[in-house]
Amino acid sequence: MSNMEQPGENSHSGMWAQPVDTLSAGDMPEGLTAINIQGRRAIGALQGFGQLWKKTYKVRLSGVNRSSAEVMQIWKENFALFQPPGNRFYLPSGGVTPGKIMWIDSPLPVAPPFYDKPGLVPMTSGVMILYADDESFSVMTPEGFPVSGWNNFSVYEEDGSRVAQVQSFERASDPIYEFGFRFMGGAARQEFIWVHVLTQLSNHFGVNGQVTMTRECLDPSIQWAYAGRVWQNAGMRTTLYKVATPLRWFMNFFRGK
Repeated sequence: MSNMEQPGENSHSGMWAQPVDTLSAGDMPEGLTAINIQGRRAIGALQGFGQLWKKTYKVRLSGVNRSSAEVMQIWKENFALFQPPGNRFYLPSGGVTPGKIMWIDSPLPVAPPFYDKPGLVPMTSGVMILYADDESFSVMTPEGFPVSGWNNFSVYEEDGSRVAQVQSFERASDPIYEFGFRFMGGAARQEFIWVHVLTQLSNHFGVNGQVTMTRECLDPSIQWAYAGRVWQNAGMRTTLYKVATPLRWFMNFFRGK
């Protein structure tokens, strides 16, 4: 599958996540918090606040004598390792499996010139694996995540070479995130991450591939009806959770007494 507009075409239902009303934390990695996953709904780009963007990142793996499925399997296995410093991904214990949560612990940027460095605002959340087959997988964001929408990761053949692609359809989830994407380096950080991931994948196969990126604003309007999602902002909630850690320890200590 070469794009996100037709995920799962000619596939059976076992490749899709089962419908659920709300998400469950499941096997949460040690040291993280489930406050931005447990009980949240998975939402798409239609339920976001900011401008709707379609972004496509590609790298040609010239000379790689592997099938698309073999390349994708290696990508899945090393997905967390290919992330830039400070961007921590945690795959489910069973790997990339539909319906499972891929946990993310990634500080958000607050200084535009330093988008290529880890951010300063803590953000712990995750994405639901919506679909997975041998050559692709898609993830969907929960309420409170920086963006509302989908990301698709795929490997396919084009002109005799394997091509690895990341494609996203998403809006900033709330007014704070929209401001961050426009003025605080959020959009640049996001683009840097996926260029870095595809570069690392290319390097893994010994290819000095050049990552290309295209962006298209599909809807420049702001959806003010979703401005209230600011109260679910995962960055804000994670920050408050960490600030309150000493108080929780204090209260738990005396409960134990």
